[in-house]
Amino acid sequence: MLTPGSPKHRRERPKEQEHLTIRSGLRLGLALFLAAAACSAAQPKPRVHEVLFVGNSLTYYGNTPAVYAALSTANGHPASSDMIVEGGATLAQRVADGQVEQALQTGRYDTLVIQERGGDLLCSFGRDSCVESREATMALAGIARKHGVSVIMLGSYQPKPEVSKQLVAAETAASKAAGMGYAEVSETLRGLIATTPELEWFATDGMHPGRDLTLLNAMVLYQTLHGELPRARPLAVDAPIYAQDSGLDATLRAADAPPPHADTPTGTGYPATALSLILHVLAKKNPAGAGLSSADGIDQNL
Repeated sequence: MLTPGSPKHRRERPKEQEHLTIRSGLRLGLALFLAAAACSAAQPKPRVHEVLFVGNSLTYYGNTPAVYAALSTANGHPASSDMIVEGGATLAQRVADGQVEQALQTGRYDTLVIQERGGDLLCSFGRDSCVESREATMALAGIARKHGVSVIMLGSYQPKPEVSKQLVAAETAASKAAGMGYAEVSETLRGLIATTPELEWFATDGMHPGRDLTLLNAMVLYQTLHGELPRARPLAVDAPIYAQDSGLDATLRAADAPPPHADTPTGTGYPATALSLILHVLAKKNPAGAGLSSADGIDQNL
């Protein structure tokens, strides 16, 4: 019979302690695993930021709404874009037909992005055109505020230096008066054309956005909305890439919805080098200077 002091009893005690240690370790490991799983389950996925774009062919060429959503999502800010776009459309038309009001009434959207034609705020279609544009900007800002939606004006562009400065000044004044954010494009684009002419800034018509101007639109919007610059990484966009014969009309649709025309190209990608070249300019960009008073040389087709 073994006694507590016998040699065999003394040899078996370490084994009992070893088993106890293993069981304790397993229980502790299981507890830590369950705690980590519970913590992970308690953390919700990032909310998708819903953006509504309202504009014209400057907006849908290359599909700025879809490129923005892809860029934002790739940089840790999940986003989804819808749009109400039509070639040659003005913001005043969208106020008059009530489509923006109707869309925002759903309560779905977080941000409204508006883009005017490149000549309206400069009175290039007559004095009434700039008055109507400013009034429409104010009206859309009011509609958005009523529904708790933030508003950004995405700038348009003009190729001539003096007119580009005037456009930026007019857009700055209109957005400030309406109390909305402003994503400037025209002067930044002029600088990029000078330093990186190899990029595809314009479409084959020499007027509408090329693929890299579409990317610039998305990047200045990202910077305005998130207060930071995106990373220079390859970017894939899975959506229709619209051009002149888009088939789009002024009805609400998702930016990545199937296109009206089956032969519309779908999907595109941007190399990291394209983003890097644009980032280099955005990172050191100075505020655009005040515009000139003359409207000579305005491209009325923009």
